Amino acid sequence: MFHPRHHAAAHPDKPAIVMAATGETVSYAALADGAARCAQLFRWLGLKRGDGVAMLIENHRRFFEVAWGAQSAGLYFTPISTLLTAEEAAYVVNDSGSSALVTTVRQADKAEALRPLTPGVGHRLVLDGALDRHLSYDAVIERFPAEPLDTTQGAPMLYSSGTTGRPKGVRPRLPDGPVDAETPLAAALTRLYGFSSKTVYLSTAPLYHAAPLKFNMAVQALGGTSIIMDKFDAEAALAAIERYRVTHAQWVPTMFIRLLKLPDETRAGYDLSSMEKAIHAAAPCPVDIKRRMIDWWGPVIHEYYSGTESNGLCAIGPEEWLAHPGSVGRPARGELHIMDETGEVELPPGEAGLIFFGGGSVFEYHNDPEKTARSRNSRGWTTIGDIGFVDEGGYLYLSDRRDNVIVSGGVNIYPQEAENLLVTHPKVADAAVFGVPNAEFGEEVKAVVQPLPGIVPDAALAQELLDFCRANLAHYKCPRSVDFDPELPRHPTGKLYKRLIRDRYWPKTNGPTSLAERLSGVKG
Repeated sequence: MFHPRHHAAAHPDKPAIVMAATGETVSYAALADGAARCAQLFRWLGLKRGDGVAMLIENHRRFFEVAWGAQSAGLYFTPISTLLTAEEAAYVVNDSGSSALVTTVRQADKAEALRPLTPGVGHRLVLDGALDRHLSYDAVIERFPAEPLDTTQGAPMLYSSGTTGRPKGVRPRLPDGPVDAETPLAAALTRLYGFSSKTVYLSTAPLYHAAPLKFNMAVQALGGTSIIMDKFDAEAALAAIERYRVTHAQWVPTMFIRLLKLPDETRAGYDLSSMEKAIHAAAPCPVDIKRRMIDWWGPVIHEYYSGTESNGLCAIGPEEWLAHPGSVGRPARGELHIMDETGEVELPPGEAGLIFFGGGSVFEYHNDPEKTARSRNSRGWTTIGDIGFVDEGGYLYLSDRRDNVIVSGGVNIYPQEAENLLVTHPKVADAAVFGVPNAEFGEEVKAVVQPLPGIVPDAALAQELLDFCRANLAHYKCPRSVDFDPELPRHPTGKLYKRLIRDRYWPKTNGPTSLAERLSGVKG
């Protein structure tokens, strides 16, 4: 009984969704009614099981009505980042094979630009008003009965953030069970973090991203309440925890950094005692940042490591983390293996290599058999391209993404270490570290730093940051130079678009290649 319609029957007036900034509430009765009508609408449009719906929708009170409608009609649904250009969004729509697109009046300019770029979309619907050549969702939805369809579950078809190139679509196999069957994620959240009908979950990130989408739908499947922020703001998040008595919330390390850089009196001014589990993921968290968060919030901070592909899962609680600082935990799903660059030789504890999982969920990159093949080894284990190592106890530590590794004079340097250090400096808001061309060594380490407001980005600050790195890291890992940028291109989910910064420093005809190619070209 893991579906909003069951909670609507038992507790029709209970809030399923609350918009954090305004307090606007969607009851379980309204969510279940809207989702059922939406499923009927999709069926009337001629969409059948396995067809696709694209969703170009901001964090909107009816976002989950559309998502549950697609799930209840047995469809694939693909939320699209509202930050993408029309051309980038069109790639996702076309690649996913979506035959319907749902958008909002707020996205009108992009929706209009998409029309000639997405000829395969036969049905276009718009929320909140009218848009040329779009069917008004609000005008037609009430025509359809709020009766459940007799079908099996649909599923999200999600795309990676595209931080190293074109986003990759992950198309799972549609479940065979009924629409109200328990999902593996709902079971995992219940087991690992105590999610239940009493959960009040603060969603801090855009809903088109994998974790916010899936976590919120799991909360609603269990009968809890989702508190949706329009966009992340550090103090507004603290206010929402206090106002709504939030029990669970999800974060990324950049959010922790922004929270910690609030004035002490601001941080002390909010009651956070309702928080039972603060869950973070998406990127490695600097050890010092996490220690400070635990000092502030207490032992409620939990971490997991996974990806859009869901090929494996590691998890760690606060007490375990304090005993293994920097770790993302041990496997909670799948078997963990650290492999060499070929993917065929397993490495011993303490040695960094590609992270593979065996026995986890099987995935494929849609329309890209080559990428799918590269993600597997001869034993059928899969990788999403991250690098890490395990200790003797089997705890995983992340080093970096494979494409981010700097090869300098034949030595592999993982820039995440320097990034994690730089963001702890009291004058730094954000940092990116990467390799740039060096005639003698192939690459050298470069940092681009976003100073905090009011900090002058001058030569003196650059030298201060270089000295700070050299006082805390082996010199070969430290940047040899520092540039400044008023705002680094970071995705709202916390992922850094490092490629966009790195490309400024590489000749267009001779950019950084794959790690394997760079290693093969090292002389001596």
